Amino acid sequence: MTTSPEASTPTEPRWLSPEEQRIWRTFLRMQKELDAQLSRQMQTESDLSIADFSVLVALTDVPEGQARVLELARELQWEKSRLSHHLSRMVKRGLIARAECESDGRGSFVVITDAGRQAIQAAAPRHVELVRKLFFDPLSPAQLGRLDEIAVRILEAMEGCPDALSDS
Repeated sequence: MTTSPEASTPTEPRWLSPEEQRIWRTFLRMQKELDAQLSRQMQTESDLSIADFSVLVALTDVPEGQARVLELARELQWEKSRLSHHLSRMVKRGLIARAECESDGRGSFVVITDAGRQAIQAAAPRHVELVRKLFFDPLSPAQLGRLDEIAVRILEAMEGCPDALSDS
C-alpha cells in the first residue's frame, strides 16, 4: 500500500499499464523458464538438484569450503528450516558434513566433502555452458551492459527494504 507524502491514509494503487503488465509477465515467464531449464538439466545430467548445486557453489566460494549455517541461509536467502531440511538430505548423500565450531559452542559449520567437490566439479561445466547458451549468447555486449545496469538498479531499490509495499 502506498501513501501520499501529505497524509498517512492509503492512496489508490498504482496499477500497471498494459505495457508494464506485458513486460512484467514476460520477465516472470523468462525467469521461470530459465529456472526450469537449468533445474531440469542439473537433475538429468548430474543427479544434483539446483538447490544442491546452490549450496555447493556457496561452500566452494568460501575459504576451507565451510560456512556457518546462518551465513549460508543468508547467502542463499532461504528460511532456516528449509536450509536445515535440505542440509540433512545432503549429509545423508555424503555431499556435505556438519562440524561443530570449536571457538563458539552455539554454532556449527557446513563443510563440503570430497564427494561434494567431485559432484560440483562434474556438474559445473555443463551448467555454465547452458547458462551461456540461454542467458549470455542471445544478448550483445551492449545489451548485457544494460541488463547489468538494470539489475543493479533494481537490487539497490530492494536493499534494506523488508516490506515490498513500504515507500522509499
